[in-house]
Amino acid sequence: MKTVLVTGGSGFIGRGLVKDLLARGDRVTVLTRDVGRTQASLPGARVVSWTPDSAGPWFEELDGVDGVIHLAGESIVKRWSEDARREIVRSRIDTTRLMAEAIGKARRKPGAFLCASAVGYYGPQPGDRVLDEGAAPGEGFLADVVVRWEEAARAVEEQHGVRSVQLRIGVVIGEGGGALDKMIAPFRFFVGGPIGDGKQVTSWIHRDDVVGLTLLALDNEAVRGPLNVTAPHAATGDEVAQAIGAVLRRPSWLRVPEAVVKLGMGDAAEIITTGQRVYPKRAEELGYQFRHARLVPALESIFSR
Repeated sequence: MKTVLVTGGSGFIGRGLVKDLLARGDRVTVLTRDVGRTQASLPGARVVSWTPDSAGPWFEELDGVDGVIHLAGESIVKRWSEDARREIVRSRIDTTRLMAEAIGKARRKPGAFLCASAVGYYGPQPGDRVLDEGAAPGEGFLADVVVRWEEAARAVEEQHGVRSVQLRIGVVIGEGGGALDKMIAPFRFFVGGPIGDGKQVTSWIHRDDVVGLTLLALDNEAVRGPLNVTAPHAATGDEVAQAIGAVLRRPSWLRVPEAVVKLGMGDAAEIITTGQRVYPKRAEELGYQFRHARLVPALESIFSR
């Protein structure tokens, strides 16, 4: 049994993670700004109020735990106004620095610090380039944010000697949230299809495997540094559209012009008009067995529920 502290536990990934931690007998404390709602959605977890912008009594919760899993962060799927950019930076980089400060003040340091990161680290890349954990960072707003985010996470190990893992999470699909809800909406109305030329590559992953890889990183002391949290078989925009259409039995030929997406999302359109082919090399080396390695069976498992 482990004692684990989780931020972002009420989110799409966090809910699945907390439930699996509890199911295997771990003791879980969730830091949240909405204690009542979080407690209702995660029975069995200990729920504690936190102030992600400042120090507080919650600092004491990190003392002596086996692992800290930091998943909290503002959504990036929105128009990047100046205010939105500041909030994206604050909710990722600033809160991670604050977690590092809390760990530094703990009398008994946590055994591990796992911090959410993103495949945005690699920036927009051509689909024929395979990116493992050793690839260099890309360029652009998102890549810059993720680089700084990971620097803040690594400081926990560099300054306090606590094993640090940066979870470079891809596009997460699963039941009841994540990217899939937005992806399938047009298909339900028979107007689904790829965006632009459909050649951009989506490095996707099922939520079950996000949880599985996070647990692997928590339990295996050999895991440190960046860990690509993506399925081993990325898919192009055309392949994603065809897969959704096949599973939902809907047409998947109606293309959405990039200009339309850019008109609605501005610079943030790069999230869905570009991509990168990210490969989970470290997970493969560690012997992780994906529950959902290919897109069509992964989608079928979601809709069959």
